[in-house]
Amino acid sequence: MGILKNYFNQTRKPEGFLGKMMVNGMNGGHAKLSDWGMSFLKDINPEAAVDLGCGGGRNAGELMKKYPHSKVTAVDYSAVSVEKAREYNKDMISSGRCRVLQGDVSKLSLDNDSFELATAFETVYFWGNLEKCFSEVHRVLKSGGTFLICNESDGHDETGLKFEKIIDGMKCYTAEQLTAVLKSVGFTSVQSGHHPSKPWITVIAKK
Repeated sequence: MGILKNYFNQTRKPEGFLGKMMVNGMNGGHAKLSDWGMSFLKDINPEAAVDLGCGGGRNAGELMKKYPHSKVTAVDYSAVSVEKAREYNKDMISSGRCRVLQGDVSKLSLDNDSFELATAFETVYFWGNLEKCFSEVHRVLKSGGTFLICNESDGHDETGLKFEKIIDGMKCYTAEQLTAVLKSVGFTSVQSGHHPSKPWITVIAKK
């Protein structure tokens, strides 16, 4: 169980050889969930978007496809993830449409009121101080901006709760818990969606 536990713990902050293995599987493994989450983004056309906890960079690439005139910043605090995301989006980086930064969501090195859209796919489980992190997202979003959270676990499902016990520092939140924290830091008009047959959830908040 030791090696398996070490491998699953790479979902939090991929490092070293096991981390590279984990990141290599993230883009494909989360694709259906991420695409489902992005389908909830309606009636917006951001000039600038930020994908937080970007992992292998696939979702940043999909945002640029969905919004062909936008520029996307991808952020992750794992050096392994940043390297993979830069490789995945190298053409868009060369064209000036994408940048990939290493950073911590609790203290983003991004300017106030910079983005119309922020996304977080399969990552808020590991944001230790949720209030502080959500406050940072609120800070970097422009007035009227959208924050999309998409999780594979709804905070009740057996699989998610099992991984909570395996992965250090992981917390599976319910949509209600996320909504409460978002509202507490100043977000308004928070709405949530639940997949009809899976424990997937989206939470969309407006600044």
